Formats: sequence, C-alpha cells, structure tokens
Amino acid sequence: MLEVRELSKSFGGLKAVDHASLDVRQGEIVGLIGPNGAGKTTLFAAIAGFHAPDAGRVAFEGKDITGWPPHRICSAGMVRTFQITQPFAKISVRENIMVGAYFRTADRKRAEREAEAVAGMVGMAGQLDQMGADLTVAGRKRLELARALATSPRLLLLDEVMAGLNPTEITEIVAVIRAIRDSGVTILLIEHVMQAVTSLAERVYVLNQGRMIADGTPAAIAENPEVVEAYLGHGAAKVLRA
Repeated sequence: MLEVRELSKSFGGLKAVDHASLDVRQGEIVGLIGPNGAGKTTLFAAIAGFHAPDAGRVAFEGKDITGWPPHRICSAGMVRTFQITQPFAKISVRENIMVGAYFRTADRKRAEREAEAVAGMVGMAGQLDQMGADLTVAGRKRLELARALATSPRLLLLDEVMAGLNPTEITEIVAVIRAIRDSGVTILLIEHVMQAVTSLAERVYVLNQGRMIADGTPAAIAENPEVVEAYLGHGAAKVLRA
C-alpha cells in the first residue's frame, strides 16, 4: 500500500533522513520507533508532503506521490496526525471534527453527521459540544485523531498519539487504534510507548540518526543487539519480547 524507497531529507548540514525505506501493507499496523531526534517525524512529513524529499521515492497504492502537496496526498487517501496537538480553541469538538469532514463534502449536515460518527469511534460522543480550549491532553489527542479520520483516509500516519497520556488513557487509545484498523484503515505509527507498540504492531521499523537500522516483528526487534544498544535498552527490549 505504501512504499518508501531511499528517502533522504537534509536541513542545512544536518541529514535528518538518510536513504530510509519502508513498506506498509494494506490492513497492517506498522510501528516506527527510534530515539528522540532520529528523524521519525521528518520522515513522516516527507511521506505526507509537508517536506519535499531531497532524494528517494514515495508510492501510495501503486502511484508515485513523491513531492505532492499535503492536500493532494490527503485527497488520495493518506493523512497524518501531529505530535503537538492544536485544536481550534474557540469552536466545539463537533466543529473541529467537521473541519476534517469538509475535505470530502461541502454539505454542512453531512459533515455534521460524519463528525458525530467519527466522535463515537474515538470515544468523544459525549464531548461534541465541548470547546476545543477546554479539552485535556487526552481529549486533544483523540480530537487530533478524529479530525484526521474525518477526511476518510485509507492510510493513517499517527505521530506519537500516546505521548503525555497516563496508563489508563494509553490502554483506551490502543483499543481505539485497533478498532480503527478493524474498520478498514491501515496504520503507520510513531510511538515511544513500547507496551503499545507490542500490543498493536505486526511489524516494526527502527530509525536511528536518520537511517533504518532494523525491521521485523516486535519480538525480533527486541533481540537485535544494534537496536538494544541504540534505543531500547534491556528493559524496553524485555517488554517487546513479552
């Protein structure tokens, strides 16, 4: 479904992504892990059109989309969330989600119906009339996910959707993500919460200093000495092996 080949992106003298490749097959949940500053978010941004790559190729459903702008990639069926959530503070949750729905329809009633359906999927049905400014961190994360879902993607790129959440909230979001995949949306996610990666991902890629250093099942990644040394440490490796 998604093929990334030898993608590179530099900022001045810093090579943030260095000939990185990955694949995501339809129906999968695939994890992308690595240390802070490894280039994960830059890779996401280059895949989703927010950065033009310096080299390499991105193909989505067999079509070369390298260098396409984000709105065109979204229209094709791939959308990303952002690590730093920024809801529209002065409008309701319903209206925030409708912003995403308007990407597919100009009809207000239809956008409202779709926003309500998506809110139910991410556990926000009871918060539709709450203002964006009044949401907790967990609420903002769910809203970010809902706005992306409202564009009707076939592939969803999630950038640390669990960052800043407590263990109970993480468990709830894991269930939401699994339900989204079961509804027919393929998922590529950046995540530091290893227990969530183990629970969700069939396959994992590891990025370090802009380069892919490993890929495989969570259990195989946990046994890779280079990954343990560069990122996991023995404690997190034990979680992945569990």
